[in-house]
Amino acid sequence: MEEQSVVDVGDVRLAYRTWGDPFGSPVVLLHGLGGSAASWEAVGSLLGGEWRVYALDLRGHGESDWPDEYSFELMRDDVLGFLDECELDRVGLVGHSMGGVVAHLLAQEHADRVERLVLVETPPPFPSEPRPAAQPEGPVDYDWNVVAPIRAQVADPDPQWAQGLGEIVAPTLVIAGGPESTMPQGRLADMASLIPDCRLITLGGGHRVHETHADQVAQQITEFFTS
Repeated sequence: MEEQSVVDVGDVRLAYRTWGDPFGSPVVLLHGLGGSAASWEAVGSLLGGEWRVYALDLRGHGESDWPDEYSFELMRDDVLGFLDECELDRVGLVGHSMGGVVAHLLAQEHADRVERLVLVETPPPFPSEPRPAAQPEGPVDYDWNVVAPIRAQVADPDPQWAQGLGEIVAPTLVIAGGPESTMPQGRLADMASLIPDCRLITLGGGHRVHETHADQVAQQITEFFTS
């Protein structure tokens, strides 16, 4: 059964959803740009049969605060604060797209908090052409002001991000969406090759593979976390 809660982390209030046994081993799910914890609903409910699952609304998204100050580093620190406030010592950490960048930055900086790491269709930390962003018509479930700074960091990442991949000690699984994805699949393989204990699998289904193939993603995460 899904539950919704909030927690204050510094000056930011973060909303999150939970599934599963409150005493189960913790798994934390992080969404992509313009998404929310709701994008993990199918995967979260499936994983909840085995773990205690937490899906966050990152700052500027969903029901969390929209503080008009955004970067991957701030989001990483928010997630660390979330772990502290919820007294989660070590977690399985799963991130899609933007959330995957937040996840691997946390695994680099705080290796003691991440037991296993899953990166789903995550932008590789290599320079790329910035993608134009057209503001959608009508209301959206996120702060439009989050888009420009996050996309700028994706296009021109801190060089230390790529260097830090080699410092990740958590066993890591990279899930690719295949040729239907807009993500450069070859660069996902390059990123995976820089992480010491890493396996790359391609499920197909495009960039939002955790929604198009939720059952397969949940199965892969389950097998990886129990292997």
